[in-house]
Amino acid sequence: MDTIFQGFISAFKLILALNPELLKIIWLSIQVSGGALLLAILLGLPLGALMALRRLPLRGLILNLINTGMGLPPVVVGLVLYLLLSRSGPLGFLSLLYTPGAMIIAQFILAFPIVTSLSHTAIVNVNPIIRQAARVLGANPLQEALTVIREARYGIITGSIAGLGRVTAEVGSVIIVGGNIAGYTRVITTTIALETDKGNFDLAIALGIILLTISLLINVALRAIQRLGRTSSGVILWD
Repeated sequence: MDTIFQGFISAFKLILALNPELLKIIWLSIQVSGGALLLAILLGLPLGALMALRRLPLRGLILNLINTGMGLPPVVVGLVLYLLLSRSGPLGFLSLLYTPGAMIIAQFILAFPIVTSLSHTAIVNVNPIIRQAARVLGANPLQEALTVIREARYGIITGSIAGLGRVTAEVGSVIIVGGNIAGYTRVITTTIALETDKGNFDLAIALGIILLTISLLINVALRAIQRLGRTSSGVILWD
């Protein structure tokens, strides 16, 4: 018990002292997770909107694949990426294995289905009257689509935050493709796993506290957005 208590005291000292190693790990985690989420939004939102607003061929199959992707085991994603990016793999010439770029790709694969599926659901559930009103007022197809997407903005933001929550806690895939190299590919989750195995509980606990704080902030933001979406009743058409 004394060891655990002492570990927490040392962890808080590291946090309050703004330990350089700690800050570097946190900054890399933000870069990797932020980059993966940005890619997931840039690709997932248009796909989700397209499937919600247009009757695409094989739309049901695509949706089933995306929904299945929401439960992808991270270690399987890491294994497949490792085989693709290794020197003997088809993408080995890119030299991405054991780099932050490979970690971003791994986290993107995990976040993409979540962002796409929840964006699609949010847009599909927009009241059809919104779309009809846009048509009556003379909106072109692009203006009509933007009006519906704007109305679904709270659901889309919820999907983005859910995707962020998935990638910030990820360890399996990033440790496989990143290698957990000190000062280069070591992020919060992989450092916690490594330092715990080494018995260095000070840094592990400090990073665990930070990761829990990030998770708490994500959940608080998610609940706030959900409440805002339920109470918002205004209809905004294009400018």
